[in-house]
Amino acid sequence: MNGAMHSPPTVLDIKLKRGPAGLGFNIVGGLDQQYVMDDSGIYVAKIKENGAAALDGRLQEGDKILAINGHKLENLTHSAAVELFRSAGEDVQLLVQQRPLASMNGPSKARSDSDSSVFTLGLVGFVAAAAVLALLYMRFQPRIRRHF
Repeated sequence: MNGAMHSPPTVLDIKLKRGPAGLGFNIVGGLDQQYVMDDSGIYVAKIKENGAAALDGRLQEGDKILAINGHKLENLTHSAAVELFRSAGEDVQLLVQQRPLASMNGPSKARSDSDSSVFTLGLVGFVAAAAVLALLYMRFQPRIRRHF
């Protein structure tokens, strides 16, 4: 095993009040526009700043919306899902499966390949500079003449 822990996805019941800009998020997915391979679900694509969803704070980009006002969103085309959202009324109840967070061993933020390359080049440059300075010092070091 690699140490990754698998836990069941978190499902939330979120109630939003439609504001002047609607519910404040965009959706993707559906039978005809799969967002995730082999999954025709409806997903949150973008949370609009200062919209109802952003102000509530629980809905996140990448979350899967399972139902709206009790209507399941499985096996619907994208346009059928959009129509359910448009006709949902002012008070909207969403059943949402939060996107899984990637779990991994080690530090929470891995160093990117470009960071590693820069670090390696810096280290090689430092060692090369030290070697050149050592050679120059030995070459031009004043000779101490001792008289006995």
